[in-house]
Amino acid sequence: MSAVRTHRSSRCGTAVTGGPLRPLAAGLALAFASMLAQAQSLQELYDAARSYDAAYLAARATAEAAQYRLEQSKALIRPSANVTASTARTFSDSPAYDFNSYSTNSQAALNASQPLYNKASTETISSAEKAYEVARTDLQAAEQDLIVRLAQAYFDVLAAQDDLGTTQANLKAITEQLASAKRNFEVGTATITDTREAQARFDLTQAQQIAADNTLRTRRAALDTLVGKTDVAPRPLATPVVIPPLSSTLQDWLTTANNDSPDVRKARLAYDIAQIETEKARAGHLPTLDLVGSVGANDNTGLSGLGTGAAQARGTYRNASIGLQLNIPVFAGFAVQNRVKETLSLTEKAREDLAGAQRSVDLGTRTAFLAVSSGRALVHALEAAESSSKLALEATELGYKVGLRVTLDVLNAQTQLFTTQRDLAKARYDLILAEVRLRQVSGSLGPEDVAVADRLLAK
Repeated sequence: MSAVRTHRSSRCGTAVTGGPLRPLAAGLALAFASMLAQAQSLQELYDAARSYDAAYLAARATAEAAQYRLEQSKALIRPSANVTASTARTFSDSPAYDFNSYSTNSQAALNASQPLYNKASTETISSAEKAYEVARTDLQAAEQDLIVRLAQAYFDVLAAQDDLGTTQANLKAITEQLASAKRNFEVGTATITDTREAQARFDLTQAQQIAADNTLRTRRAALDTLVGKTDVAPRPLATPVVIPPLSSTLQDWLTTANNDSPDVRKARLAYDIAQIETEKARAGHLPTLDLVGSVGANDNTGLSGLGTGAAQARGTYRNASIGLQLNIPVFAGFAVQNRVKETLSLTEKAREDLAGAQRSVDLGTRTAFLAVSSGRALVHALEAAESSSKLALEATELGYKVGLRVTLDVLNAQTQLFTTQRDLAKARYDLILAEVRLRQVSGSLGPEDVAVADRLLAK
């Protein structure tokens, strides 16, 4: 039996080691070089997405609108002026006394006012300033969300490409092994079992290739939709892959999150706005003082009198005034008192919302930090598993040559190596994404982090 196995291995050994793997490696290298020449970097796609993504553009437009609302509120403490003008003609006739008259009256005036003291207006402006900060925080959150979505879509495509490449490499090796098993069976140096095992593995891998190809198409379409381009080809990770470790401790990330997280900042601004609204409501009891002035002219022309003794009259009058206008609220049906109570309750709600946001961000930061730590450990473990799988495949191929291993053993060792390499690549992508999400939840994610991640890709 050993002689038979040795004879079979002499015909199959080259097919197992040199046949399927070396041409495959050369083909993959050529495909990789061609793909890299046409690939887009993460930075390029981020620049494209910022001018195309609807969610980000909507947040930017909202921030611009908030700025204009702020400028509108500032008009409450700025001077205002308006011009009024009118003209009227009157006519009267009394046949009994042979009396008639008519007159034309034209007048114009310029009225101006300058608020000197209005507590409610001042608080309204403060509230608008906080609302503008909320809109800017929303814009920052939208930009961070865009970075995360882009990174996720980018590395999803790379992972799908790796999955398809692994399946194709596995199929290539299985095809060679199946052909070798059939030849050995035809010459009588192997049983039908080897052929059927190789055929079963071939059929299964073909089905996996179809599924992997469909997944890749779907993920490419998602990336294309995000950046507004077609046939986007991401750049793979540079080799050797070196992902720098985090330079900050968990406590540093928690401190950053408590200060910079968009969720915490929005909740803190909402609490500030609630306090401002309380002061604005209390201002309903306070007086207001305005500087007012006007300049005007009144022109009268007409005819009045009895019969032939009617006389024509004409006159122009000018007037000007300047003064202070004081308004003191006395009673408003308890509206002010109830408005103050309402805002106090809303302030308490905002305080609890802030506490809830801080706790949620704290938990999210801890979870993201642990994901980075476990992701880095998984990468190290899979790197060790890749080395072990390579050694295991070499040992299995050697055992196959000397008749101690069968075809299925070689196929299993090849599948294990390809799968480990795919899982290692996926773990590296997940580690990069975990660090991006950690920066997002802590509020420190920005465009500069896109450039950092881009430096990990092949050029």
